[in-house]
Amino acid sequence: MFVMIGFGVVLFCVFGGYVMGGGHMGVLWQPFEYLIILGAAAGAYLIANPKSVITHTGKEIGHLFKGPKYKKDDYLELLTMMYQVFKIAKTKGLLALEQHIEKPEDSPLFQQFPKFYADHHAIAFLCTYLRLMSLGADNPHELVDLMDEDIETMHHEHQRVSDAIQAVADGVPALGIVAAVLGVIHTMGSITEPPEVLGKLIGGALVGTFTGVLVAYGFVAPIASGLKNVYHAEGKYYQAMKTGLIAHLSGYAPAISVEYARNVLEPEYRPTFANVEEATSALPPA
Repeated sequence: MFVMIGFGVVLFCVFGGYVMGGGHMGVLWQPFEYLIILGAAAGAYLIANPKSVITHTGKEIGHLFKGPKYKKDDYLELLTMMYQVFKIAKTKGLLALEQHIEKPEDSPLFQQFPKFYADHHAIAFLCTYLRLMSLGADNPHELVDLMDEDIETMHHEHQRVSDAIQAVADGVPALGIVAAVLGVIHTMGSITEPPEVLGKLIGGALVGTFTGVLVAYGFVAPIASGLKNVYHAEGKYYQAMKTGLIAHLSGYAPAISVEYARNVLEPEYRPTFANVEEATSALPPA
């Protein structure tokens, strides 16, 4: 919603200000300039990026319009799920979790938490490290490094799209200059025309520079920045799991491990201590 509002504000302020200042919108209609700039930008995007980035671009931009994948309730559910897992591990041992770790899709434990259960990547992340712990990996420092690498790899996979879009934002102003130069060349070929014709041609050439700068800094760069913010917010879901797992491995009680995990969340999405306590108290027996 805020993305569409932002786009609307950009368009209204730029073109509304232009019209209120006495400008004529018809002068800005230069389709061949737009073809040069946007077509060249699209071609450069195809050249610079692998197929996986190109095919996921539309989906990721749609992701920006929807906002972060996880809401406050989802983080509360995650913390509650971790409490239940840690409680079972503390009271019955990690072997009691083996059936859930090996076949999470059939796990009645995970099915209690629908959002987490539906998230294949999150389940795989949690089960991978619970399995390592059950196999005897008990060095918290080594596991922290491994988890950080794992999270960084997942983050990089998404980050490639935002980096690619940012590269387009950096290049579009230069493509606007290319379009403007071509317009000037066309104008020089018509130097014998009367001033009113030359003025129209020069104005059309300058539209290229205007379009390149507007598209880059009014739309493309904000999209890239917005995607980075979404990825950063979603990364906290995995950071919470990592923190909770390391606290559990360090020997803390389930409630303390979950509190460690809660405190790494962004304030906007962080459930209160009372919320977590109420949710964990309502859980069925482990």
